[in-house]
Amino acid sequence: MKYESLYLHIPFCKKRCAYCDFTTEAVAQDDPVMDEYLAQLISEIRQATKKGELAQIRTIYLGGGTPTHLGHKRLVELAYLLSLNIKLEQVEEYTIEANPESLTEAIVNDLFALGVNRLSLGVQSFVDSELKTLGRIHDADRAKKAVADARGRFTNISLDLMCGIPGQTADSWQYSLEQALLQSPEHLSIYPLQLEEGTELAQRAGVSGTAGDKGTGRLSSSKDDKRPVPLSPPSNPVPAVPDDVLADFMEQAAMFLENNGFQRYEVASYAKPGYESKHNTVYWSGIPYLGIGTGAASMSNLGDGTRLRSKAGEEPEILTAKEACAENLFLAMRMARGVTEEQLNRASSLLPEIQEVFKELQLLGLVEHRKGRFCPTTKGWLLGNELYARIWDTAHIKSA
Repeated sequence: MKYESLYLHIPFCKKRCAYCDFTTEAVAQDDPVMDEYLAQLISEIRQATKKGELAQIRTIYLGGGTPTHLGHKRLVELAYLLSLNIKLEQVEEYTIEANPESLTEAIVNDLFALGVNRLSLGVQSFVDSELKTLGRIHDADRAKKAVADARGRFTNISLDLMCGIPGQTADSWQYSLEQALLQSPEHLSIYPLQLEEGTELAQRAGVSGTAGDKGTGRLSSSKDDKRPVPLSPPSNPVPAVPDDVLADFMEQAAMFLENNGFQRYEVASYAKPGYESKHNTVYWSGIPYLGIGTGAASMSNLGDGTRLRSKAGEEPEILTAKEACAENLFLAMRMARGVTEEQLNRASSLLPEIQEVFKELQLLGLVEHRKGRFCPTTKGWLLGNELYARIWDTAHIKSA
């Protein structure tokens, strides 16, 4: 199998954030566990090269965790190894995630020299009190310094911002948005805070459950009760932000950024024209990708229309041809461009009910038809779980 995109997972951070439920752990920078992990990662990259799996890679993404927490020496070693195993001249986008506290000018210079052409910085907020609530270990000034250091070499910089932080107001959210634009990024990812079960922040907010699909702003709780479920009284409580306020924050961001030259091309992503993330778009386009490292996911399309999904440490999953078709449609609806009439017509051969479902979605105000395409509305993005579930369910409707 040859893949077009490669994701490498670095499961280490200096400190675990209060909201984090990702596959990562806090370790000291001199901990030998990082050397052991890097050696295993390098071994898996070499194995993938021998299998021919990296011959057509056109996007690379190092995520985490915090890749820059590996430190200068380890990160350069990894980037150098990738330069020997992948034809970088055919790679269109090569991104590394970084946190402000661990990005240095030396790392910036050497990563750029080794072919990296995009940095994604986890800023989250430009308000110090909000960063403290999130358990971040940088402040706003350090974030600005990191962007300035990155700008010394990179012309494609993305910033992550988070809304719905306990204590955040419309004014403080506006301040973070304005400060972000003052850093002149090419790309912004806007995420509503998810209170994920088992995290410190969820416990402090006294709720249980997850926020559903990333980027939808929906909060789901236990199976038996639609309301947030209180845990034992937290020692340092914070107020949970209601769903309608999250939706307002997302709309506030959309209006502000679009009025300032950014286009919303995906449910949680905004870019200046030409700077849409190619790697992120792969995930919503049914293009095969390879994940290497703890918790990394891979996807490949099989010859009979079925699809293989796998994740390190878990049993692989085979999607039927119907499921793969439905998945293509609902993933495409995360993108502003949606799906074409032709795509929907082709899908009808496997999913006879899909045309009717899209008519229902239009009546519900989740989808709109314009210029030969079916596109998600703002309401459709905010109620993403409902939109995606209705499309996915067409794969399991039994014929009469």
